[in-house]
Amino acid sequence: MGNTDSKVDFRVAVVQLTSRSQQIEPNDESFWDQFWSDKISSVQDIFALVPAAEIRALREELPSNLATLCNKLVDRLQLAAEQSCQTQRDQTAAINCVRLLTRLLPYIFEEPEWRGFFWSDIPTGQQQTTSNGEYVSKPPLAERLLQTLADLLFCPDFTVASKKKKGPENPEDIHTIDSCEYIWEAGVGFSQSPVHVPSNDRNRTEILKLLLTCFSETIYMTPTVELHAHPNKWLTYFTSGHNRQTLPLFTSLINIVFSYDPVGYLPYNYLLFTDTREPLVEVAAQLLCITLDNSSFSSNDQASSPTSKTVSSLPGDDCPNLFINYLSRIHRDDDFNILLKGFCRLLNNPLIQTYLPGSCKKIGFYQELLILFWKFCDRNKKFLYYVLKSSEVLDLLVPILYFLNDARSDTSKIGLMHIGVFILLLLSGERNFGVRLNKPYVTRVPMDIPVFTGTHADLLIIVFHKIIVSAHQRLQPLYDCLLTIIVNISPYLKTLSMVSSNKLLHLLEAFSSPWFLLAAPDNHHLVFFLLEAFNNLIQYQFDGNANLVYTIIRKRQVFFSLSNLATDTQTIAKLSTKNSNLPPTSSKKSIDQSANKQTIFQTNSKSTIDGEPQLNKEFSQQLNISSGGVIPSAVTTTLAETPCK
Repeated sequence: MGNTDSKVDFRVAVVQLTSRSQQIEPNDESFWDQFWSDKISSVQDIFALVPAAEIRALREELPSNLATLCNKLVDRLQLAAEQSCQTQRDQTAAINCVRLLTRLLPYIFEEPEWRGFFWSDIPTGQQQTTSNGEYVSKPPLAERLLQTLADLLFCPDFTVASKKKKGPENPEDIHTIDSCEYIWEAGVGFSQSPVHVPSNDRNRTEILKLLLTCFSETIYMTPTVELHAHPNKWLTYFTSGHNRQTLPLFTSLINIVFSYDPVGYLPYNYLLFTDTREPLVEVAAQLLCITLDNSSFSSNDQASSPTSKTVSSLPGDDCPNLFINYLSRIHRDDDFNILLKGFCRLLNNPLIQTYLPGSCKKIGFYQELLILFWKFCDRNKKFLYYVLKSSEVLDLLVPILYFLNDARSDTSKIGLMHIGVFILLLLSGERNFGVRLNKPYVTRVPMDIPVFTGTHADLLIIVFHKIIVSAHQRLQPLYDCLLTIIVNISPYLKTLSMVSSNKLLHLLEAFSSPWFLLAAPDNHHLVFFLLEAFNNLIQYQFDGNANLVYTIIRKRQVFFSLSNLATDTQTIAKLSTKNSNLPPTSSKKSIDQSANKQTIFQTNSKSTIDGEPQLNKEFSQQLNISSGGVIPSAVTTTLAETPCK
């Protein structure tokens, strides 16, 4: 009953804030204290008692009250940080201020006129005064908020466990402690494992969510040239040297993510105990993805000299983003081992199969992990080389192929497909990766692919064939990348199975058909990649690839047809006339929404020769006409250097 009355009192305060016809005085402390009192105990209450419609009405009709509320919330947060959250009242006030700001900021960002509010100068009447009556200038509201949140992430007995108990009269001061001694978890650059306090995890999660909300200003902007010319000020400030907590925070985020083990030691442990660590790990992974993004710095932040480097060309050591700087400086093998084992453990978690159904907890932030892996390899080449020389690189390959195969028909996972393919393209450029693929594939992952006995290279080729044959048509720009990966690894594949050999020949048969080959200016590149792969396999690994040689001989008619391809003007004009006489398609949208989501292949009919899907000529011709006859290329691909004999 008391809890209900408290919520009613909070709701009354919200109504008064939005319904009063005149501005509420900033010095009415009894009124403003209601918003961060202990009446509210969860973030769900904040979102339920502060409706979106009332926030927008407050923004439009009483903007002064909204501005005062934001100032009061930041001031109360700053006061709690200065007092090191020594009392339970300060801790409750701080966390409620964090929740309320998380609720308000999106509605401030969605209005262009309000986006500069947190970066504007403090009005003279609201500045602090000295004993002489002089005004003391305050930094912008956003800077104070970001620095306060960074300090609160290392506040003893609030977000970290206290190391020195001096009694209630002499608590640890947040401004005098060394934050590097309070890193959240052991791992990279930190060997001590702190005491796990669930309440600290919950408070960290709330603060990190507010930081994510602050950095989300970009998604409310129109994607124009001005968006790229004006970087995200929130992210620029937080990742720069102005934030004194960058090093301990970067280390804490990395260690909390890569030390997490969702499985544990007991089956069904996630049903028996509340896991406060998983929400923290997920938010930490998302925050790392954002802070490791260098696009927050524009060329305007660089020296005005015309000879100065642009941000995009800066290496990690010279980057003004300290998170990227620290990432590029990781160099110890022990640290690389922690990161690689963390990636393998978390990415393989959704693939775990046990005798007890549902006994293991499955994570859902694997897409963030793939983005992090890409950024780690891109910003720290030593880590990339460590991954390539390690035998555990195959423990990364299998889950990536699993995610690609699972997401191939889901249009909402186009981004996941791109990042997975780009990671494999990056790895395939190195010899060690191609050599590792010869390891037999023993562990069976639940994927809807043909049963085969072979190596990890066979698995890769079969999954790629499945993507090309049965994936959504929006993945056609990735065809170049998929075939380039096969070309890059082809000189090192000692033995291909009969299944994967048939898949490669079927792709050549599909892409070398005259109606497809002459339909777009760049379609011949796909045939070139496949022929290059066959040449590499026969030239460098002829002895072990009897299955491939047999398949080539059996399908020799494909090569004969390609060598006798008519290239005269009359034949090309005839094909063009045939394409132009096709009835116009209703719309590209109708194709996208088709039940089977066909690409250039007909997946529901079988060949009478070897069971391969046959080409759907009419659909492909319509597709090429509707798209202007051009299949765009996603990235500029490069071929690996072929080994010498």
